[in-house]
Amino acid sequence: MRMMLRRVAVVGAGAAGLCAARHVLSRPNSFAHPVVFELSDNIGGTWCYEECVGAHDNGRPVHSSMYRDLRTNLPKEVMMFPEFPFDPQLSSFLPHQEVQKYLERYCQSHNIRPHIRFNTVVDNVKPVVVTTEDGAEETTWEVTSSDASGRQQTATFDSVFVCSGHYSDPHIPKVPGIQNFKGKVLHSHSYRFAEMFSGQSVVVLGAKASGLDISIELAKAGAKVTLSHGRPQLTFPLPSEIRQSCPVAAIEDDGSIRFQDGSLGRADVLMFCTGYNFKYPFLDAEQVGLEIQHHMVSPLYRFLMPPAFPSLVFIGICKMICPFPNFDCQVQFALAVLDGSVTLPSRAEMEDEVRRELQEKVERGVEQRHLLVMDKDQWEYLRALAHTAGFPPLPPVVRDLYVEVWRQRQVHPENYRRLNYRLVSDTEWELIE
Repeated sequence: MRMMLRRVAVVGAGAAGLCAARHVLSRPNSFAHPVVFELSDNIGGTWCYEECVGAHDNGRPVHSSMYRDLRTNLPKEVMMFPEFPFDPQLSSFLPHQEVQKYLERYCQSHNIRPHIRFNTVVDNVKPVVVTTEDGAEETTWEVTSSDASGRQQTATFDSVFVCSGHYSDPHIPKVPGIQNFKGKVLHSHSYRFAEMFSGQSVVVLGAKASGLDISIELAKAGAKVTLSHGRPQLTFPLPSEIRQSCPVAAIEDDGSIRFQDGSLGRADVLMFCTGYNFKYPFLDAEQVGLEIQHHMVSPLYRFLMPPAFPSLVFIGICKMICPFPNFDCQVQFALAVLDGSVTLPSRAEMEDEVRRELQEKVERGVEQRHLLVMDKDQWEYLRALAHTAGFPPLPPVVRDLYVEVWRQRQVHPENYRRLNYRLVSDTEWELIE
């Protein structure tokens, strides 16, 4: 019986990897204990704050993009894993240290730590396809990893969960003449705190969540901020030290910045808040039937698995989602596929469904780089996963409060985190003093 248990490898011990391990461990009749490969010496992934930037002493790049004073932009009541609440004494919007403590408690509660191999890099994940006696094809996965001493080993698994995140490889768009800029150029991945920019003029490129948050931090620390973006003019109140401008077009020969409207400006710092690339150095994308671009991984059936190799599972790849509940639903669906509770369509049918879904988004006017943005579509997506795999769906209150907080964020991006909430029931929340 032990030999029949499916063996699962998990790449990464951040929130998604811990969630995968927790659910594998909760199914001892179907799965062997998971093996979790973690390149750092701690759990938490991007929630594990590191003061250093660039690379560690051992030459490995710093993974986390966490900055010192970050607070969550979702309340803990919405953020939590189902059935694993945060400490109710905490305020709704948490400093990152509290999220890290929460993940450590989650890890301890489900006894995950003994199954994590810390300071271990996954070098290669390779499918091995064999034909059985009855002519069917079966896939196993060879996972080659290196420990801190550089010792390499290869083990075989029935499935691999890729939970390595996508907030560690900075995306820096090409700006003509960038080599002419006389000041400092950095990406938000390497931003840690605002005081060092006091008294300086900073052009922040990008006005999504991190661009907006960092601009407000910089302004409060005494920097003069130009928030450069291609979105419609933001109409909500911003600190007076922040002015908005259109996107940067180029850097002139003398180091000045030319914006798309033709205006010129100067700055001490260019800060790119322009997102991250999808990067999986341990995978041969072509071999597993995927195309990986900086903003897109496709085709993935249900945003989870390549139709060519559905035992390779990507958790948390979509953007603008409620992360921890999303991970939880995705993991449970994937495990239902692996244990046979859910039967997948044929490879051709899965590929057709992915193509159709993406085409519908394009026809709605969604840009190629935003095809993995979920936003309002996430709720029906998660409901469908739960319905198909037969686990409880998220209670409606999660969606309702998420939408309310999104609305508050548009009204006052500086103050919405002062509010506190409480879940009254599966359908009702209340604002508390």
